[in-house]
Amino acid sequence: MCGRYSLTTPVDGIRKLFGFSQIPNLPARYNIAPTQAVLAVRRDDQGRSAFMARWGLIPSWSKDPSIGAKMINARAETVQEKPSFKTAFRRRRCLIPADAFYEWKTIGGAKQPFRIAFEDATVFAFAGLWERWQGADGSDVETCSIVTTEANAALADLHHRMPVILDSDLFETWLSGPEDAAAATMQPYTGPRILTYHPISRALNDVRNDDSSLTAPVTLDETPEPDPAPKKKPTDQLSLF
Repeated sequence: MCGRYSLTTPVDGIRKLFGFSQIPNLPARYNIAPTQAVLAVRRDDQGRSAFMARWGLIPSWSKDPSIGAKMINARAETVQEKPSFKTAFRRRRCLIPADAFYEWKTIGGAKQPFRIAFEDATVFAFAGLWERWQGADGSDVETCSIVTTEANAALADLHHRMPVILDSDLFETWLSGPEDAAAATMQPYTGPRILTYHPISRALNDVRNDDSSLTAPVTLDETPEPDPAPKKKPTDQLSLF
């Protein structure tokens, strides 16, 4: 699964890879969590465009928006059939930029977080789905989910699932290709880049902790406990302008 990730790459680097024209107001985020506003990229009449969506997909037919908190991930194996995701898979696929993601492994009776990223620490794309849900007051809420698949060999010892990661040559296939071609991209990542991971502070467990200290490796038998107070509070209200 994927329950936390980071996006700290400067905006120009993100725009260069994803090919959108907007200049988002996008602060570095080291601890992006479900229900927060996240950057996503979709195809429209003008090409690729960036937009902000709440992480946790709310199906358009749902009467209860709280369901989104349970819909942060969509399993590749069932995404084409599951009612919550199948329409979004057909019509509303997106890319979700990230430069690392986190997973937990139980060690010595405690859950230890690990930071997972490419060796060159560059930005990449999760395969994502988005939806537009209309509230009782008529307002539209755009939400998204990250597609997951079985872990590849590099990550299997850490967790049995991983997000679907797409290299740039697959962006258009995922965004606008036919369903069978898009489905074929939902595979464990096999290269050419190499994913690595290292243990980090358990301060990650508190979503209010959101700074560069979360990238630093720690020694497993000396892992610090979370700080008693967060170093800073993340800004959830991000803007494209």
